[in-house]
Parts: sequence; structure tokens; C-alpha cells
Amino acid sequence: MPQLALPWISPHTWASQCALAPCLGQEHALWGDDERMTWGAHPILPLYPGGGDFSHGGGVPGLTPRRPLPRPTSVSVTTELAGGLWRGRWVINHLATLPPELCSPGPQPDMAPGKPGKSTGASEDPSVTLFREYLRIDTVHPKPDYDAAVRFLERVGTDLGLACQKVEVCQGRVVLILTWQGTNPRLRSILLNSHTDVVPVFEEHWTYPPFEAVKDSQGNIYARGAQDMKCVSIQYLEAIRRLKAEGKCFARTIHLTFVPDEEVGGHKGMEMFVQRPEFRALNVGFALDEGLASPSDTFSVFYGEKSPWWIKVKCVGSPGHGSRFISNTAAEKMHKVITSFLAFRESEKQRLKSDSSLTLGDVTSLNLTMLEGGVSFNVVPSEMAAGFDIRIPPTVDLKAFEEQVAAWCRGAGDGVTYEFHQKCMDQHVTSTEESDPWWKAFSGVCRDMKLQLKLEIFPAATDSRYIRAAGHPAIGFSPMNRTPVLLHDHNEFLNEQVFLRGVDIYARLLPALASVPPLPAEG
Repeated sequence: MPQLALPWISPHTWASQCALAPCLGQEHALWGDDERMTWGAHPILPLYPGGGDFSHGGGVPGLTPRRPLPRPTSVSVTTELAGGLWRGRWVINHLATLPPELCSPGPQPDMAPGKPGKSTGASEDPSVTLFREYLRIDTVHPKPDYDAAVRFLERVGTDLGLACQKVEVCQGRVVLILTWQGTNPRLRSILLNSHTDVVPVFEEHWTYPPFEAVKDSQGNIYARGAQDMKCVSIQYLEAIRRLKAEGKCFARTIHLTFVPDEEVGGHKGMEMFVQRPEFRALNVGFALDEGLASPSDTFSVFYGEKSPWWIKVKCVGSPGHGSRFISNTAAEKMHKVITSFLAFRESEKQRLKSDSSLTLGDVTSLNLTMLEGGVSFNVVPSEMAAGFDIRIPPTVDLKAFEEQVAAWCRGAGDGVTYEFHQKCMDQHVTSTEESDPWWKAFSGVCRDMKLQLKLEIFPAATDSRYIRAAGHPAIGFSPMNRTPVLLHDHNEFLNEQVFLRGVDIYARLLPALASVPPLPAEG
């Protein structure tokens, strides 16, 4: 059944993007919930159990248009309850002459959000439907529904004929492995990694509910995880579906890993998984993981990451009554500490601003993220503490940088100490030289597809750092260009055409990577 962009039947004027006349006598599909019916994303009228015909506003029990249709128009309506949704078929029988400005064709909105797992209309690409189904699984911290995500992914993997393995790296934290066996299992494999968890949301700032995967009239799909990174998980799977349907097979085995807890540091996810025999058994040669969207025509490709340091500085000083000038206070020392840290922050900020060749991944970012101290307005505290989030690029000497931190603390006076709450010392980067066989395969496909690449150091941290630290080259790549960077932001979305283009890209990348000839170390 074709979809129709029917305008709102409401006290408002007819929407300008309608094309009713060509649809006379055709059947059209609607979906809605028990509160209202929708045509695409537009409310049509209150709908309750019932059915029949109505003509310009009357005749059907339970169906009362908010505004009569133009005379003489009649719409045949039948409804049925399907899994909590009212499903309707509408046939436009005849139509009065509308003003020309209201009859121009325009973009057709998709259906309004349904319940998880429900169909999204006959015109939607099945890959997009699967993507939206995954987005509706609530894997948000602090209580992600990992079981539901694993069941969903395992079901998809089984449908594709992939071998499935589940590894519980710690209680309640399962890594799912899907495997497409290669013809020469002695060769090192291709690892496609993605994480299943997403960050919390502030629903009051979202235009649409963040776990309903609403698609608007422009094809933008709104959901937490749309960019970070459920899109990539489904793109991997849909690329494999296409390749298997074409009868393709490759020398190298392709493994897909779906890991938990990346958004909270990966300490109960990939960090533990790379230490296990099940990971070593994957015999990884090269890995792909998440990247970032790019608002320009270019695609961001990340060959390394900053080292995240979380430092807590504690200052101890003399207490006293709030009415006196107490000497040697914790607050005075903390002021000196913060001044030193933020002066460095400003210098790095200016360095980035003054050199257009630099990206955020090329400079050290530093932010004061926590400040603690005090028990009462009239008591000078004996202790204060500050927390700093520092991200250090691979070009920085980490030992020298820690010495600088220690010097800032010494300069603030006695009783000033610091401790690490996170201290990543790994500075591995992946080769992007044309002599490297993995990069040659990756970049060669991108050239053939005329993709403009921008090589960068990832400004934050992903599970790639654990893969690289385990000795395996890894590239961070999410094929999302012409897309605003909205990971962790309100109204995170991805356009369906950008998503489908990503499937096309992976369907070209995977054969190239899985067909890299045997390397010298592989015999």
C-alpha cells in the first residue's frame, strides 16, 4: 500500500505538503495508538474501536474529525487492533478541488513511533526497520537491558547463519560474538566491534521520546544510540546479509563482537574481554570500531586515541571561624592549583584555535569537573578537593606531563597531594602508511568510492584503546558524513539515507579487508 502525506485534520489550515488528487481510489496504510490515529507522523483524528465510512465529518461512531474534509470527500476506514496499535486502511473516494498551493507533492512523513518490534510501513528499507528495532531496546545506564540486546543480536546473527558465542566477562556482563567463518581459518581475522550500551538522556529536552526511534518527514531517526553506536552494529550485520545473499565468501574469518559498558569506561567489558582466552582465540589481525559523525563531506577516520587521565587533587589547610583571616587555608592552595591547571587549559585552547591544521585530538584537553569542600558558611574548611578530566594525545610524553602535574601541586604549598582515578598509559597508534596492508585495503576502497577521509586522533576514548593495547591495529570509523555530531547530546539522530550509505560502504570494506593476502607472519 502506498503511503500518503495527508495533512493535519485540525483547527489549523491544511498542511502545504499534500498530494491527495493522484491518490483517489487507492488504499493507504496508517498506524496509531489507542489515543489517536496518525498518518505518517501527523495526528489525524481520535480513533477508537469501530469502522466504516464518513463523509465530510460525520457518520462513524467514534470517528469525529477535528475539521471536516473538503466537500465532497469521503474516506473509507477499517480498523483492527494489532499488538497494541490500531491499523487502518483508508480509501479516498472523491475529493473536492483544492487550491493549487495545497496540491503540490512534498516529502512524505514516516509513520509515528510504534511499539518496539512493530512494522514501520511497506516503503521502509528493511535495514532501517531493523536499525529502529534495535534503537528501541533500552540499554541506557545505569540499568541497561543487556539481556534484551543480546537476544536481539543473537536472533539476527542466527538468521544470517552466523555462529554465536556468549562470554560472560563478569557477572551480568556478556560479550556476544558472531562469526562468519573464512575459508582459511589459519589467517588472522577481521574484528568488527561495537558496544551495546548508551548514555543517559534528559527526556524533557528531546523533541521525540529517545527510545522510540521516531523517523521524521526528512528521514531523520531520533533515538539515543542513533550515532553512538547502534547504527554501526546494524550496518555491520546488514552488510554481511548482503554479501551472504550474493554468495560471497572470503579467506579471512570475520568476527563481530558486541560488548557492554563502553560508556562507563569498558572496565567490565572490552578491558576484561581482551585478557580472556576467548578473545585470543579470535586470532585478530585488524579491527574496526566506532568513530564520529562529520558535519562536512569528509569522513573522520581515527587511528589512535587520547590517554584519559582523571586526577583528584586534595588540599589540606588550617580551619577556623569564617569571620577571621585564617592563614594557610585549603582554599588558598586550591585556588593556586586551579589557576595552574586552567592556565594550561587556556594555552592548549589557544594553540588549537590559532592553528587550523590541528584538531581536538592533537591537543591536550583539560576540564575542572568536580569541586568539593566545606561544611558550613561560617567554617573555613580544613580540606578541599578538585577533580580534573584530562585527555592527552599520543604525541605527549606522559612521564613529563605527570611531572608537570606534580610541580603544579608542589607550587600550591604543603599539604597538596594528587591521586589518579584513571590513568591510561597506552599510546599505541595504528599505521596509516600505504605500505601497511590493512590500511591499503581500507583506504583503497574509500578511494574507489570517492570518500574523502580525514585522519584524526580520537578526542575521547573508545574500546579501541584496549584492542590496540592488546597488540592489534584498529581503526575508528562510523560512516556518517554531512551529519552533526550529536553523540551524548539531546535529539541524537541519524538520517536513514546516511545510514543506508554506511551499509553500502561496509559492504565494500569487508570484502577488501577479509581478502588481504596472507602476511609474512601468517606463513
